[in-house]
Amino acid sequence: MSPTVDELRNEIREAVGRYERPVSTAFTKEALAAICEAVGYDIDTDRLPSKPQMRAGILWKIGAQEDDDPADAEQPFRKGELEAVATALSDD
Repeated sequence: MSPTVDELRNEIREAVGRYERPVSTAFTKEALAAICEAVGYDIDTDRLPSKPQMRAGILWKIGAQEDDDPADAEQPFRKGELEAVATALSDD
């Protein structure tokens, strides 16, 4: 059986040194910043970019998107995107 969205989010959180969350919740800006760092997407950590910008950058760095246009990542990650991120982090 494939992991749920919540399980995938927690797997990703743990892979980047964040804490597992017992309830379903989207990634915080801090968690997205940790994922950006893990996949090699450079951001200004003094003033974090928007969530869509960080999501787009993550997807671009793992090859799931052609560029880091935030307009293409307005919504939280979908299950397929979470699976791609989890796979990319486990390959590192």
